[in-house]
Amino acid sequence: MQLYVLDELYAVARLEPDAALPDWTRGGHFWSITRSDSELSVVCRQDDVPPEVSAERGWCAFELAGPLDFSLTGVVASLVVPLAEADIPLFVVSTFETDYVLVREHDLHRSVEALTSAGHSVDG
Repeated sequence: MQLYVLDELYAVARLEPDAALPDWTRGGHFWSITRSDSELSVVCRQDDVPPEVSAERGWCAFELAGPLDFSLTGVVASLVVPLAEADIPLFVVSTFETDYVLVREHDLHRSVEALTSAGHSVDG
């Protein structure tokens, strides 16, 4: 599968479950907002997250070339298994058309090696 490394650093932020949708999330190529009963999670460019917001910063993102058909099986597993076997922590976000896998900036080189060894092509 073809993967692209996005050229920005990302953060995964946590807000209270009843928080309004923040206006600082709307920049860049990729951002995602997910609400559950216990939190509002925001994935966006690291530089867009205000310093007072609770967030894990320093993530790089791989974008899987899409669109992907919903009938495909094992797509995410084909990405996360090689990373897990290389002891690389990750965070996954899926959209209607594709998947994104985020890894820590200091793990990017090892992640590219693990993914290419598993048969994926990585650009960026």
